[in-house]
Amino acid sequence: MTMNIVQTLPLIALAALAACAELRPAATTAPRPAEEAAARPQARPASVAPAANARTAEQFDTTTAEQRAAAAAPKAGGERSLGTSVASLGDPSKPGFWLETPLVTSPTQGRVRYPGSGKSAQVELLPIDGTTTSGSRISLAAMRLIEAPLTDLPTLEVYAGG
Repeated sequence: MTMNIVQTLPLIALAALAACAELRPAATTAPRPAEEAAARPQARPASVAPAANARTAEQFDTTTAEQRAAAAAPKAGGERSLGTSVASLGDPSKPGFWLETPLVTSPTQGRVRYPGSGKSAQVELLPIDGTTTSGSRISLAAMRLIEAPLTDLPTLEVYAGG
């Protein structure tokens, strides 16, 4: 069975991102205090990291069916809109449902919605440097759940709380 270039493009992009993740320098900031990490809400159990030889989206996405169902479940109110953000695929070797975004200043639970599919995912919102108009990075698991194309830069609606 032969694959054409259009079918292999997402796999090539994932492989390139994985290679970049391996070349990324170590973080230069000090680790967060244990109390801060313990105080962060954990809505779902953490996912396991993908195998070192992962090459496909399915191999990189190590979330379970239960975790995907929990992330897709709507929350009962109490959230507020933070605005929209153009997102790229984040580090595919970092498991779970998360969005690294300049729209928050501290880790918090939230939700992202992709208008293109109408689907949303509960995610951990993680702060990154930049202005609120800077882009965000979304986890592979979240991007797949909201059915956003892996090689696009989708505009996402971002909500905190819920």
